[in-house]
Amino acid sequence: MRWTASDIPPRHGRSAVVTGTGGLGFEHALALARAGGDVIIAGRNPGSGAAAVARIVETVPDATIRFEKLDLASLSSVAEFAERLRTQCDSLDLLINNAGVMTPPRRLETEDGFELQLGANYLGHFALTARLMPLLRKGRDARVVSVSSVAARAGVIEFDDLNATKRYSPMRFYGQSKLACLMFALELQRRSEAAGWGVASIAAHPGVSRTNLLHNAPGRWSGTGLARSVLWFLFQPAWQGALPILFAATAPSARGGAYYGPDGMGEIRGFPAEATIPPQALDAETSARLWAVSETLADVSFGADPRVPPMAEGR
Repeated sequence: MRWTASDIPPRHGRSAVVTGTGGLGFEHALALARAGGDVIIAGRNPGSGAAAVARIVETVPDATIRFEKLDLASLSSVAEFAERLRTQCDSLDLLINNAGVMTPPRRLETEDGFELQLGANYLGHFALTARLMPLLRKGRDARVVSVSSVAARAGVIEFDDLNATKRYSPMRFYGQSKLACLMFALELQRRSEAAGWGVASIAAHPGVSRTNLLHNAPGRWSGTGLARSVLWFLFQPAWQGALPILFAATAPSARGGAYYGPDGMGEIRGFPAEATIPPQALDAETSARLWAVSETLADVSFGADPRVPPMAEGR
């Protein structure tokens, strides 16, 4: 049986935060709103956010949805967003870490001085999850879904040059950021299980989908941008690319610590199925190191590693 958005169980009384107002983020928010969820769609552009909310309400007149400003390339914006939610909400049931940038042709930096793809795709979501964890731990069957990419297969965590200050390569550092997202999802599940947080962490990827991601960063007239425009028929529609993420977010059978993607050849297109985890993402030692570095860079803490005895941590 092919799983689609019509299989999402009713979401009435369940809250969700989705990062990203266009492309996949829009499709996630639309599907959750259709299922009756209470949805916050978060992004850095209020105009795009208002337009997304209006489109969803036009399709789902009784939708419970609103926009909140969140710039994942700014740790102060992440902190302000999380603080607003803590004053507005008692709990949170779902966080979809979706928004991102892809392969800007030259090295760009976030407000805090991080390479843009590392900062916006990974560190911003890492910080967001840490700051929302108190709400998630009070949620009902709470889940965190981190969106990775087929590009993670070639990714390497370059601890000696995380910020691409020595040599910048657009796809190389995009792959690093998406591998980091996958490793974060797996490590978060391990820590949640060990500490009894009651939050399921699941990763997913959309295959190769027809969104504006390639137009927005590399540019419409770049090689990849032209491929997106001219070879559009090779890219599956955004609604279909959103399905593995929505499956991870809502399906009763989705498992914490699992990775989902399209079921077609090469996981490029198709319907939700379990995806192959790249071997480097299963390196627990590297994942723990990345977690520790990320807490320092993002200036957040999830608390002590529950798997490590206190005396051992202090050595």
